[in-house]
Amino acid sequence: MKRAGLVLVSTALLGVALGGAGSTAAPTPAAMDVSDARVAPAVQVPSGNKLVAKFYAKGVQTYICTAGAWKLLEPAATLADRLGRAVALHSRGPIWVSTVDGSAVEAAPVDGARNEIPGAVPELLLKSKSTRGKGVFAGVSYVQRLATKGGVAPAGGCQESDQTSVNYEALYTFSAPVR
Repeated sequence: MKRAGLVLVSTALLGVALGGAGSTAAPTPAAMDVSDARVAPAVQVPSGNKLVAKFYAKGVQTYICTAGAWKLLEPAATLADRLGRAVALHSRGPIWVSTVDGSAVEAAPVDGARNEIPGAVPELLLKSKSTRGKGVFAGVSYVQRLATKGGVAPAGGCQESDQTSVNYEALYTFSAPVR
């Protein structure tokens, strides 16, 4: 049964990668670039870590109605390199999986490490819980979600168990310990 679920999630994410699920085009790297000087202090990666990858995401934040309010269910996004080539998928966990080398990182938000962005999901700092593989995500210690656009849950009430997906874009950075 787990395999069937993985196939459904993979198919949904592939739809995002190919322009489905509300996606209209590949992320635009130039428009989403953020310099270190513009990163809010709350979401900065601690010293002793170095940037190992930076990808631009486009996808959806899916919400489910629980007790009359929208609650985040899962993200589904495709990450692209600076040339716009799809290189990774982002899904519930949260987890990021490279479509190039199969490496993956799962992370959890760092308490209090968020920067509110009007009209967009917040910028976040996440700490790695686990990694696998020998590729781009091997040894990642921190993930940042920056330069967010959209993805905010709808305003107002909802009917129990309803789901909705809201388009979003973000810049994800991946850092690893300096060795």
